[in-house]
Amino acid sequence: MRNKGKRLGSYLKDYVVFDLETTGINPQMDDIIEISAVKVCGHKITEEFSTLVNPGRHIPVGATAVNGITDDMVLGAPGIKTAIAGFLKFIGDDVLVGHNIHTFDMNFAYDAMWETLGRELQNDYVDTLFMARRCLPQLSHHKLTDLAEYFQIDTKGAHRALNDCIMNQKCYEEMGKILEKKKKEGGNDGEEAELTCPVCGGILIKRKGKYGYFYGCEGFPECRFTQNIPVCK
Repeated sequence: MRNKGKRLGSYLKDYVVFDLETTGINPQMDDIIEISAVKVCGHKITEEFSTLVNPGRHIPVGATAVNGITDDMVLGAPGIKTAIAGFLKFIGDDVLVGHNIHTFDMNFAYDAMWETLGRELQNDYVDTLFMARRCLPQLSHHKLTDLAEYFQIDTKGAHRALNDCIMNQKCYEEMGKILEKKKKEGGNDGEEAELTCPVCGGILIKRKGKYGYFYGCEGFPECRFTQNIPVCK
């Protein structure tokens, strides 16, 4: 079992956005072929990290069709041990931000770090997929390119790790503004108390069901935790 950090739903001013490209979707069978990250201080990108990774095997045609990375491109690239060590040094203890990282990128990075360096990836993180479902429930899909198009952010170069990091940083900042607005519109002098899901660490959102209002996890349908709202008498 992976001993990962806590998933947050916060809008932060300092963080690191990261993204991986891989040979497939299974951390136990597939390999990382690109790691990129951007460091953000005061809501502005201040540093970049990016490297291709030589997986030591053929990159499947299906993976190349998605991200454009070929065997020839990674020939002179470092192996995963060197690449993941560089990534670890870059991120330090910062909170990580990424799209769909809760079940994908965090698992790939965690496994690579543990297998090559004997270290756990325990940074807390924000998954912008969950954040998008919370901020933009009107959208039928919440892929990173969907968010970028909604905010009129350039999607050129999508599915290459560094481009996706830069794109997602802009989307995260836009969604952060929506979260701040929701807080100001809430009660308690503009501060809306947030409840945390005890199962996955996500935010509990007030929803209306057949029998009235209840709190449901923002991670639905992956997390189906619900909590009744006490009735005041």
